[in-house]
Amino acid sequence: MSGSTEKSRKQVYEAGKLAKRLRHQVGRAIADFRMIEDGDRVMVCLSGGKDSYTLLDMLLSLQRKAPVRFELVAVNLDQKQPGFPAEVLPEYLASREIPFKIIEQDTYSTVSRLIPQGKTMCSLCSRMRRGALYAWAAQNGITKIALGHHRDDILATFFLNMFFQASLKAMPPKLQSDDGRHIVIRPLAYCREDEIAQYADQRQFPIIPCNLCGSQEHLQRKTVRRMLDEWEREFPGRSDMIFRALGNVAPSQLADRDLFDFASLGARDGAAAADAHAWLAGSEAVAEAPSEPIPVSTTID
Repeated sequence: MSGSTEKSRKQVYEAGKLAKRLRHQVGRAIADFRMIEDGDRVMVCLSGGKDSYTLLDMLLSLQRKAPVRFELVAVNLDQKQPGFPAEVLPEYLASREIPFKIIEQDTYSTVSRLIPQGKTMCSLCSRMRRGALYAWAAQNGITKIALGHHRDDILATFFLNMFFQASLKAMPPKLQSDDGRHIVIRPLAYCREDEIAQYADQRQFPIIPCNLCGSQEHLQRKTVRRMLDEWEREFPGRSDMIFRALGNVAPSQLADRDLFDFASLGARDGAAAADAHAWLAGSEAVAEAPSEPIPVSTTID
């Protein structure tokens, strides 16, 4: 057997292992958070990036062997960004006979008009994109909205919220939209970005780069991702440990008074609330009381 043949066989073997590992992780996330149920109509938000392509591919693969029956429809929002290759996704989806919908909405002009040049566009862009996708979902009987966020996106969001918003939260694998009308799922929650990138390369997905926000190199998210990458290089497995910690929360070991009733610990006869008010009133009185001058003694001992 020639060296090239042996190398080719090894590549095929490794590719198969990677695909199996990703399918297992996606299947476990779906089971752990009960993301998809019998009769669901799942909208897969397809951007043209490696993550959403991999998400769609994994769900199609699992759909054939899933213990429940569910529909998939791929939906892309064409934001009328200059230079966007609008033909790529329809051609790809049609070639694979995947039901799809392209929503056309010129959010690019709105974002460009409202956000000063050089400023981060992501926040406004994502809100407008989410609004368009949610509206289509509501009009077309969608029961679950699947997004392509992976483990590393979740970790980066956790640190962004902690560093810049003084909030201990991340991206949950499953959530209900603020208006209560939609259930959003993230089946790639257990998957690593580097493995998704490797899988997308192996599958040769027709990747469409995002030049609207992806070109803004100094985003806070990119800074946090570099920090995580450096940690992972220095301490392999650290990212996995941090992610596992997000599912192993001890409210009594934090300091959120709404999450845990610290006031009642050791309180006698329900006096916790009264004591808290007394302490607060006392501290405010001390803070507001005028300071008295310290008497100076004229006596010399």
